[in-house]
Amino acid sequence: MTVTIGRRPTWSLAVRLCSNWSVIRIEFAPADLAGLRFAHSPMVEVVASGFALHQPQRHWMYAAWRDRVRPRLAGVDTFLTLLRGPTCYVPDFLTPVPATSRPSLDDELRTIAATPLDRVAAEVAAGWTGHRAPPEITRFETDPAGALADLIAQVRRYFRLAIAPIWPRLRATVEGEIAHRALAAAEHGPRALLAGLHPELSWDGSALLLGYAKHGDWAHDGSPLALMPAAFAGPMVYTTTGTPSGRALWYPPRGYAALWSSPPSPSPAPSRSSSPALASSPAFASSAWPEPPAPSAALAALLGSTRAAVLTLLAVPSSTGEVAEALRLAPATASHHLTTLRDAGLIVGQRTGRRLRYLRTALGEQLAT
Repeated sequence: MTVTIGRRPTWSLAVRLCSNWSVIRIEFAPADLAGLRFAHSPMVEVVASGFALHQPQRHWMYAAWRDRVRPRLAGVDTFLTLLRGPTCYVPDFLTPVPATSRPSLDDELRTIAATPLDRVAAEVAAGWTGHRAPPEITRFETDPAGALADLIAQVRRYFRLAIAPIWPRLRATVEGEIAHRALAAAEHGPRALLAGLHPELSWDGSALLLGYAKHGDWAHDGSPLALMPAAFAGPMVYTTTGTPSGRALWYPPRGYAALWSSPPSPSPAPSRSSSPALASSPAFASSAWPEPPAPSAALAALLGSTRAAVLTLLAVPSSTGEVAEALRLAPATASHHLTTLRDAGLIVGQRTGRRLRYLRTALGEQLAT
């Protein structure tokens, strides 16, 4: 059964979950390509991961992650309750469209904390319209400031327990998606930014068409569109339209399934901060690495088994050290294979901050898939 995540209260807010039953049409003309941008939001991953917790049949690929984190999720009841209201509306103030491409969790929580309290109360209540709400929900009516402060504390705790151990891999996967889109646009023009984002998404030159449970036609509100790859989006596409912070589309990045091919080993959670920056430490990066996917026999015959394994692994962008660790190679050996693949035009290096990660080129994609 398709779940609609979104109603239209006072601010015409709508976060919607797509299916393949009908079509939602969102105006998007060729001129809008100039304003198209990408962003990776910690809060989008937080909220989308909550959907993965509550909807195991739809989000079956996260089973190992669910089994690992569920026993640890004490003290986050209000946050999780907000995601499963009977009207299937989730408050949009939880996922503001970020003003920057790489906001930190602290950045987004500051934005959430500044949300007008009447908006907070109205959006929380919209999830329970016509139903008896539990005390943690009714508190937003009687004490919205206190309830919002507690909610923010719970989001920090949830991030630390459920997201921080795998944050480096989530970010690397999204960085690879963004880099792939940039390369495609450079080779084929700006329309390639939208090509193949998701099977349920198409563009007819005047509007984005989304498979959805209801018909709808969303006029342009003047806001640029932010494309927001989210590793926890799973098989779904989510849209945000008409919100004070703008329009956004959440979708799963290329290679996201490789993140969940096997459960990561347990790792300690950070104790003093829920910042994604902390999760980028080597301890968290190594704990989040699944067993690498095996290359095809044909690719191994063409490139050699080790080099084929490296190219296959780079479905998720990886540094030399990450390749060495995942494939149990000496760093010098991993570096040699990466250099050979780069010189052959199958991969390119992309620097993010001080870290250099490698990702497949279009030719590398054709060979690996």
